Parts: sequence; C-alpha cells; structure tokens
Amino acid sequence: MGLDGDNEDVSDLERLSRQPSEASLYATEEEEEEAHLQLGPKCSIKEHLEKDKVCFDDESLRRWKEQLLGSVDVNSVGETIEPDVKILNLTILCPGRPDIVLQIPEGANPKGVWFTLKEGTHYRLRFSIQVNNNIVSGLRYTNTVWKTGLKVDSSKEMLGTFSPQAEPFEHEMPEETTPSGMFARGSYSAKTKFIDDDNKCYLEINYTFGIQKEWAN
Repeated sequence: MGLDGDNEDVSDLERLSRQPSEASLYATEEEEEEAHLQLGPKCSIKEHLEKDKVCFDDESLRRWKEQLLGSVDVNSVGETIEPDVKILNLTILCPGRPDIVLQIPEGANPKGVWFTLKEGTHYRLRFSIQVNNNIVSGLRYTNTVWKTGLKVDSSKEMLGTFSPQAEPFEHEMPEETTPSGMFARGSYSAKTKFIDDDNKCYLEINYTFGIQKEWAN
C-alpha cells in the first residue's frame, strides 16, 4: 500500500504503509514478545492528512489518499486514534472439499475439537478481517501447535497494513500440508494470535483440532 517516489520528505502514513524488512519477518519468538517498535505518537487519519499537506501538492495528495484509504469516509473516522480490528472468521480451503468456515466464538476459545482434517491434506487458511476507525500497521499472524504437551510447529506471517473500510479484507495464506502417518494422527492444541506493529493483540484464540486417517462422514 506504500507509494513509490523520489520525494525525500516521507510522510508518516507513507512510512506506515511500507512492507517490513526481511529481518523483521524472522525475529525469534522471544524478540516478538518483547519488541516494541518506536513508531512515534499515534495520530488520527485527519491529523496525518494535515501533516502531509506540507509534503504533497493537491494532486499527489489526492492520489495517495485514494490508494491508501480507498473509499473510506475520512470525516467519519478521522478523529479516532486507535484502530478497531476484528477477525470475523477463519476458513480452511481444501481442494475437492467444501470450505470449512470457522466462526470466532464469543470469548474466543472454542470448546471441544474445533475442526478435524485428514492426514496428508493440502490446505490454505483464509482470514476475514474487518478494520475500522484508523489504519492498522504491520498486522501479523502467529500460530503455535502442541501435541501431547510438546511444541511441534510454530509459524508466523506478515499480513500487511490495512486502512479502515466498509467491506472486510480477505487474506489467504500459503498452502500447507497436514502431517501423515500413525504418529501424526490424534489431537493437537494450538494458539493463534493477530498482533500489530505496536504489539497490540486483536485476537488470541486457544483451540483443539484433530488429524485422522480419513475424512469424517
């Protein structure tokens, strides 16, 4: 969502919209928990726009606003500093199978086994994300999985920087494959989190899922 250009007077919002460095994507779990990026004081969208008027002529500012903010009504959200981010649902996409749409339950932690997949299955995760009030910078997904108390997988994905809009954003993850074999089958516990550049957590969900030899009837 960032803009390219040679202007040395880079605006606050332009900096926010740039992609993270490669090094930031591979921080250790401990660094992620402790790090707090120094992004400066938070500002509302309207305050950012006022600052950026000194850096852009009217036409450049109009194009920049259209690219970053889309159709958002700046007057309706412009005074709000904190973004409001909601993860509406998680969908599991498996070739040749109906989509598994997982609604986020009240209280965030599903009871019992949330879903079950067949071993050796190719799948993708898709998130539906609603953003209101202000821009959320550097939203990322982290997931940790345990089996019989032992951590067996840990992953993270940078989702990006999102401006508020009426329609939810859809983000699809790279394809993965469930493990296979006798020892891979059974019950797993997992923790999924959605965090921004300020380490503000918008969702932490703890759940259980299963892997079995065949799809359930």
